[in-house]
Amino acid sequence: MIKKAILPVAGLGTRFLPASKSIPKEMVTVVDRPAIEYVVREAVAAGIEQIILVTHSSKASIENYFDRNFELETTLEQKQKLDLLKEITEILPAHVSVVSVRQPQPLGLGHAVLCAKSVVGNDAFAVLLPDVLVKDDAAQNDLARMIQRFEQSHAAQIMVEAVPDHLVDQYGIVDVATAPAEGESTVMQGIVEKPAVGTAPSNLSVVGRYVLPAEIMTLLENTPKGAGNEIQLTDAIAMLQQNSVVEAYRMQGQTFDCGSKLGYLKAVLHYGLDHPKLGDDFKALIQELKIES
Repeated sequence: MIKKAILPVAGLGTRFLPASKSIPKEMVTVVDRPAIEYVVREAVAAGIEQIILVTHSSKASIENYFDRNFELETTLEQKQKLDLLKEITEILPAHVSVVSVRQPQPLGLGHAVLCAKSVVGNDAFAVLLPDVLVKDDAAQNDLARMIQRFEQSHAAQIMVEAVPDHLVDQYGIVDVATAPAEGESTVMQGIVEKPAVGTAPSNLSVVGRYVLPAEIMTLLENTPKGAGNEIQLTDAIAMLQQNSVVEAYRMQGQTFDCGSKLGYLKAVLHYGLDHPKLGDDFKALIQELKIES
């Protein structure tokens, strides 16, 4: 079973300036908890037991969030605020650990993944890009289904979702013979970065969730710098395809790009409406705003 997941969090978050000037973009709150907690929850729900943060000196607050804060816990206990105490001590289940490695230079996603090589070792692993939240209410989430498929087929899995045809030039698009049904995987021929409208091999865009074999690390070590003078994960996946099958998994859930301001606002709306304590009042507030406008 795949038990390790890499979360690259070293990026500067320029799309989220000015907020990300002093707050890591991953720590911006979606309703009442930071965006990255939703990504960690997704991984844990899929059976992940070790979260590997590939981080930067300015991102210490992410590590602190997943650590214990004994002073705060003692204060809450003394003040009998036991509901809050329960919430902050259950952010991370007891069987899940978080470790950090530094990415010394911003040399791309492939390089960020490679920085975790010493922790991953010879194990297959998942990669979750924390800009993207995946909202999935199924009993078995999309990442769990990807992991299950990887263990059955031994083929690397790349999560994809359908996008409108007129927007394909904004995404990495996978080349597949036929689009799989939601919740299913199919063999892919490659990834085309931002194809011109009308030339795309499909309308399935790469989401930011990967399940990869350990050998991808060796390929990353030998991957020359590509677009943006960075080591690209997609280039290593293309090298993997020369000798191995790589599959596109079509997701069932819904994605929110919290790296963009509008995507973040959309996430707040959806997660706010579904919040167990605030959802009904939030819905009433939206209805009020509709009437006023």
